[in-house]
Amino acid sequence: MKKLTKKEKLFCLYYAQNRNGREAAAKAGYALPEQAALRLLQDARLRRELETLAGKEQADTAELVAGYRKLAFGSGTDALRLLFGSVQPEDFDALDLFNVAEIKKPKDGALEIKFFDRLKALEHLEALSSADRTDPGLPLYRALMRSVGTAEEPGGDEHPAL
Repeated sequence: MKKLTKKEKLFCLYYAQNRNGREAAAKAGYALPEQAALRLLQDARLRRELETLAGKEQADTAELVAGYRKLAFGSGTDALRLLFGSVQPEDFDALDLFNVAEIKKPKDGALEIKFFDRLKALEHLEALSSADRTDPGLPLYRALMRSVGTAEEPGGDEHPAL
């Protein structure tokens, strides 16, 4: 199977970012970007690359969601144990300080611990979940693929990402 050219890879990256075929083809350097986008979106090799990129994007989003959930709902118990001195230095590696933004020890010897803002984490979670529900590019992509008659592989299997 023929490998993707640099231009084709660029097209895939730009298309994965904005779901706009004409714009992605133009940024990748194709002349007549509308025609190039239709041709490229019909290519099975490029569709596989786009599916791979979509999978990476979903994995990245899942990682973001997990991090924001941990910030929003995580425990501060280990930070409090550290603050009140109930932790030995050899146990520091076992502490879960994911939701700690900053630790300071001023000259007076006290310990200051600042946590990440839980409300901001919740706002980011809400934004990510609403973005998942309203992806305007995917229905357009499906419609384009159906209009050119490429919604099915030769074996009759429909593309899972389409």
